[in-house]
Amino acid sequence: MELEANRLGLLESVLGAVHLGAIVLDSQGRIVLWNRWMEQYSAMPASDVLCRDFYTLFPEMRSQRIGMAIQQALVSNFPSLLSQTLNKSPFPLHANRSAAARGERLQQAIAVTPVTMAAGAGERHCLIQITDVSIAANREKVLREQAMVLRSQTFSDGLTGVANRRHFDVAIDKEQRRAKRNGGKLSLLMIDIDFFKAYNDHYGHQHGDQCLIQVSAALTAMLHRSTDLLARYGGEEFAIILPDTDAEQAIKMAESLRQRVLALDLEHRYAAEGKRLVTVSVGVATHSPEQPFDVPALIGAADRALYAAKRAGRNCVSAH
Repeated sequence: MELEANRLGLLESVLGAVHLGAIVLDSQGRIVLWNRWMEQYSAMPASDVLCRDFYTLFPEMRSQRIGMAIQQALVSNFPSLLSQTLNKSPFPLHANRSAAARGERLQQAIAVTPVTMAAGAGERHCLIQITDVSIAANREKVLREQAMVLRSQTFSDGLTGVANRRHFDVAIDKEQRRAKRNGGKLSLLMIDIDFFKAYNDHYGHQHGDQCLIQVSAALTAMLHRSTDLLARYGGEEFAIILPDTDAEQAIKMAESLRQRVLALDLEHRYAAEGKRLVTVSVGVATHSPEQPFDVPALIGAADRALYAAKRAGRNCVSAH
């Protein structure tokens, strides 16, 4: 008897020391064990819950995944491990009173295990183990956020915030494949700020950076489809990918973009010719389904159109 009492005392000490919640239900769904961890994080002493029906205390859980897991354990002797993604915080457990006041529950990992009493008793019980995974969940959240920031930095221009050259290369290849598959048209605009070197030299690089930011914002504001992409191609040159856009539509868009930049009314006293404002030249190239598709050829055509616009006096649109 003394040995048995020692074993029971040791078991009670172990259950009190483990850093996880332990609940045991009998075959009728009544709570027969509620360890110290559960008392601490639920703010419900064992004396208030022992011998009470589990669903009287937690009626919302009957229809949740944990209710099904308890049924499977008691009736079918089947253990369950609940998905943390779908069952983040089923129990009202809180790190402290402040967290409880804010309604912030511990993130929980739940395991439900059937337990059969010693030979001869035959009654089946159910053990619910609850592990606090808040730290791991928060760490995973931080890692996801860091990954998103890194991805943004990888595919975005650090100064203007628009897509960078790497993003452009990925996007133009994707749109090429899509145009081939669907037999659609694809237009490309190459846009260059006129006399930008003179602007930088005379106003300084800080003003030059601000000019790039304002021009890119003006161009972005003109794009209304999620499939359209503006990228900083290099230096003061930008590129815009326009899927499902024919030559006439692309030229019209290019002219609207040119006028939008002109409307910024950014002074450029050192422009060699034309208006003493910041302006852009735009080259337009369009691929049609009947032509063999080649990305370098499309970029080359848009570049040649851009240089034609430069030769024509700048602040204009030229189409290849």
